Amino acid sequence: MKAFVIAMENEARCVLDNLEGSTETREFGRRVVRGKLCGEATMVVISGIGKGNAAAATQYALQSGADTIVNVGVAGGLDPAFNVADIYEIDSAVQYDFDLSAVNGTMVGTLDERSTPYIPLSTTGKLSAKSIGTGDRFNDSDADNDLLMNVLSCQLRDMECGAVAQVCEAAGVRCVAFKCVSDVRGKGAMTGQYVDNLKRCLAKLTAEMPKLFSYV
Repeated sequence: MKAFVIAMENEARCVLDNLEGSTETREFGRRVVRGKLCGEATMVVISGIGKGNAAAATQYALQSGADTIVNVGVAGGLDPAFNVADIYEIDSAVQYDFDLSAVNGTMVGTLDERSTPYIPLSTTGKLSAKSIGTGDRFNDSDADNDLLMNVLSCQLRDMECGAVAQVCEAAGVRCVAFKCVSDVRGKGAMTGQYVDNLKRCLAKLTAEMPKLFSYV
């Protein structure tokens, strides 16, 4: 079974609107929708925003029998060459707000059970692939952006993907992610861009994601 773990209801519409024979329940305070997508049993879990929510929803999906986890949503673009509403798939994720460097000298983002900060994801080959930094904050911090770009070499940032990937890696389960750029560094306040561009990005996900479902 395939399971989509998606932070916000509006981000999930691109999947929910394409489910056949859907049924809905509330599980551990989260909306869970089951149906068929491209003829395959599929679950959608609306996780809520942030790493803790994303990890809990992913664990629930795995315990419900998912053998592929898909994370879809919007993300900030760190490369000024990016355009709003561009969609990328993710080939690696790092949790940039995880830091044990003062304790054991590991690179920022390196989880205690790992030797590198970069958690690999599966890709479909249908879109350009980028690296994403995940953290529990949404801001315009120059320090955060410098860490993400110049230390960790990330091109995108969000608040869920790295946590989803962490749970999947621990379980040995395939993880795929698609992100639509809602704001771009160097083109104004990223928080303001997000508000201004969200509807446009959601429309792009609705238009483009169904073309990729059969490849996941």
